[in-house]
Amino acid sequence: MATFPAGCTLLFGGSGGIGQGVARTFAEQGSDIAVVCRSKREVAEAVAADARAQGRKASVHTADVTDPTQVEAVIADAIAQHGRIHSVVWAAGPLVNQRYLADTPMSEWRHAFDVEVHGFFAATQAVIPHMREQGGGSFVTLGSAGHDWWPARDGMSVAVKASNEQLVKGIAKEEGRHNIRANSVLVGVIDAGQLHELTRQGQLDEAWVAETHKLLCLQRWGSAAEIGHACVYFASNEGAYTTGQSISVSGGFGV
Repeated sequence: MATFPAGCTLLFGGSGGIGQGVARTFAEQGSDIAVVCRSKREVAEAVAADARAQGRKASVHTADVTDPTQVEAVIADAIAQHGRIHSVVWAAGPLVNQRYLADTPMSEWRHAFDVEVHGFFAATQAVIPHMREQGGGSFVTLGSAGHDWWPARDGMSVAVKASNEQLVKGIAKEEGRHNIRANSVLVGVIDAGQLHELTRQGQLDEAWVAETHKLLCLQRWGSAAEIGHACVYFASNEGAYTTGQSISVSGGFGV
């Protein structure tokens, strides 16, 4: 079990394929949770129900993170229900179609930035004053293992998430005096969510699997829980002297 400050972990994208696994890991490790979803309310409710069954307090919130007013409302609601947000985990993101940069529609590119970068920025602006008042807090973003080794056709994920990598460093630098920390988990190929959907659509095939396995030291896909454990370290008291850092949970991708 990890140890956490009083309050909850607020998880944006907590109903996604990876996000729900991360949320469940936080509950298993001892944190109350507030799960934010856009449309998968039933999934979010199931995640919250699992947390309550383990004795955690859990709430579910709905928001379109491209709208800053909805982000602000969710944060206010989570504070009202839990008293404090000790950590924010940013796992929100659109489906990343596998295209070369030259073939990526501007509309998809802009939407990805609106969700992942502008949404995260809105969340930080809304919750930092609360964290300052409460004596600190933690931000954890889900980045991409592609920051270490560029995977062709995944640029709409890697380039977009790179912006949040810099926001993490900025928050760490500027807010450390308030005991507010920020870190990121660089996510490899995880057996959940987008992998399943892109495979179903035929964007990923057996040839892609074979080539990707060649880039992994560990010859398997990761699990959402393994991403969750890295997030828990960054958010918990055990990671209280860690800020402005990233860890690649990717099976050794690109080594």
